[in-house]
Amino acid sequence: MGYSPAVDEVQLAERLIGYDTSRRADLRLAMDFASGWLEARDIAVEKRDVGGREALCARVGAGPVRIVLHGHMDVVPGHPEQFAPRIEAGRLYGRGAYDMKGALAAMMLALADVAPGCPGVEVQLLVTPDEERGDPGANTTEMLVEQGLRADFVVCGEPTDLQVGVQAKGVLMMRVHVCGRAAHGSTPWLGHNAVLEAVDTFRAIEGLPFAAESTSLFARPSINLGRILGGDAVNKVPDFCRMDVDVRYLPGQDPAEILRQVGSLGPAEVEVLLERPPAYVPPDHPMVLALLEAVGRHEPAVASIGRDGASDAVAFLSVGVPAIEFGPRGAGHHGPDEHVEVASLATYRRALGDFLRAVSRDAITAEAAAPAPIASPSPEAA
Repeated sequence: MGYSPAVDEVQLAERLIGYDTSRRADLRLAMDFASGWLEARDIAVEKRDVGGREALCARVGAGPVRIVLHGHMDVVPGHPEQFAPRIEAGRLYGRGAYDMKGALAAMMLALADVAPGCPGVEVQLLVTPDEERGDPGANTTEMLVEQGLRADFVVCGEPTDLQVGVQAKGVLMMRVHVCGRAAHGSTPWLGHNAVLEAVDTFRAIEGLPFAAESTSLFARPSINLGRILGGDAVNKVPDFCRMDVDVRYLPGQDPAEILRQVGSLGPAEVEVLLERPPAYVPPDHPMVLALLEAVGRHEPAVASIGRDGASDAVAFLSVGVPAIEFGPRGAGHHGPDEHVEVASLATYRRALGDFLRAVSRDAITAEAAAPAPIASPSPEAA
């Protein structure tokens, strides 16, 4: 089949963006749409219930090498107008356009493009419903990996601007409980304001030694105060405050040491909400080089990069499966002006197809060059 421009990546991305998949009902509808779209193109699709959440696994080919294209259908919440996609100045705007429904649409089309012509590789498109969740406990990808999902290489369609993300920061989400002393709002000097104490604690976290460290691919860790809640009356000095801090730490840093440094700041209680290790794949891994070569046919100055955000790649890396991040150009993910560049969707789709065909050719060549097994003599010959 090859690349078919008659099937438009933008139209498919717009259709996916139109579902508010921050909500369970729309998420199920979007999954059903994706499943029906793939099945209409004679692609086998398996719906898998994982811990009460539904994932899709579409599969083409049956070669000796297994490649997983990993996408997630869920998005962070947005305003209603963000689920009405629009195109302006060559950009497709909408919640999830960049993270990552644009990439997912192109992955679906790339899978259909290579379906008839990749005998040396088995390609699986895994679509999950809960990559964006920050709650404790395993998500769908982690549970599938625990159940035995494996591959020779995984491409996660997270935003990378057509670069290949071989490293990513780890995640340490913590909840810090700060206590104060209550007093009447008219005499705040008689109390100790827990909200102000929490803000001071956060500023102190930003100044800890771990926050100043760097690597060759990262200038520093990322530290964000995501949520804060304190006090129970406007005319009372708040005697409690809870803040949720999101630390994205560097490859080589120890989360236990980060927690020790945070704990050294004072009597505040620190609770770990979520911890994921950093991602690392050698830049000279053969699959990385093959993907760089495929992208380089369409995009100048492609390179291996580090990624500030985390992804489900770490679930595969935890069991020794090389997994990278690779997505189209855009900006503003999780923000009010999230968009993907329209032209990059076609480039992304073509690059994925070229990569999969190259892996298929190499697998067939390697299989043909392998020495034939030596047959054991039959009992009669013996």
